[in-house]
Amino acid sequence: MISEPSPHRAVGLAPTAPATSPSSSSSTKPGTARRSLLRAALTGTAVLGAGLAVGAPSAAAATPAGSTRPRPTTAQEALRELAAGNLRWRTYRQRHPDETPTVRQTLVSGQAPFAVVLGCIDSRVPPELVFDQGLGDLMTVRSAGEVLDEAVLGSIAYGVLELDIPLIVVLGHQSCGAVKAAVHADETGEELPAHIQYLADQIKPAIDHSQEGDARVDATIDANVKRVRSLLAAEPDLAAKVDAGELLIVGARYELTTQQVHRVR
Repeated sequence: MISEPSPHRAVGLAPTAPATSPSSSSSTKPGTARRSLLRAALTGTAVLGAGLAVGAPSAAAATPAGSTRPRPTTAQEALRELAAGNLRWRTYRQRHPDETPTVRQTLVSGQAPFAVVLGCIDSRVPPELVFDQGLGDLMTVRSAGEVLDEAVLGSIAYGVLELDIPLIVVLGHQSCGAVKAAVHADETGEELPAHIQYLADQIKPAIDHSQEGDARVDATIDANVKRVRSLLAAEPDLAAKVDAGELLIVGARYELTTQQVHRVR
C-alpha cells in the first residue's frame, strides 16, 4: 500500500475531493434529517474527510483539540499517514499518538477517524499498532481472513456513509491461518469445525491453484485481499462514493517478518 515515507506527518499522494457532509449539501433528499441526526449523535460536531496521499502537507489539515499533530483530510494524506506510522512501527520509533488525557476527554463528545481498516483477527496484526495510531484515528473492523458478511459490510458502510471516511484499507497478512485452513480444506476435502467452514467457503474463490504448497497459501493471501477489495468496490453505496471521488479502497498486506505494510494491487 505504502511507499517509503518521509518521517513527517499528514502528506498526500494523489488528491481527491473531500467527502461532502449530507447535512450541508443534500438537505432536500429523503432521509437527510435522519442521517444528520445519526451523524450528530455519533460524531458530535466533528466532520472529517480522511485521505490517502503522498505529496506535500495539506494546509487545510485539521488539528484535533488536545492533539498537536495535523489530522489527514484527504484519502492521499491518510495513506501517507499510515505509511509514516508503519515506518515508525517497524523501526521501533512508535509515538503512540492521541492517547493523552486531553485527547481521551475530547473524544467523549465525538469521533472523526480518518480511515477504515478491514483486517484479520490475527493477534499479531492489530491495525492501531502496526500503523502507530491512537484513539479516534482508525475505525477497525476485523474478521478472520478479512471475510465479508452483513455485519462486516454494515460496519464498513457505517464508517463511510455516516462518518464520511474516504479511505478503506483491506489489510491481509503473511501466514494467515484462515487462508491456510481454507487451502487445506480445499485440497483435502476435509470439513472444518463449526463455523470455521463458513470462513473457508468464503475464501475458497480466491485460492490460487496455479501454485503448490506454501506458495499456494502465500499467493492466496494476496488474491483474497484483491477479491475482498473488489467486492467492497462493487457495493452500490460504496461504488457511488468511489465514482464521486469521495472514497478510495486499497488492498494491503502486512509482513510478519519485516513488520512492513505494502500495497497489494
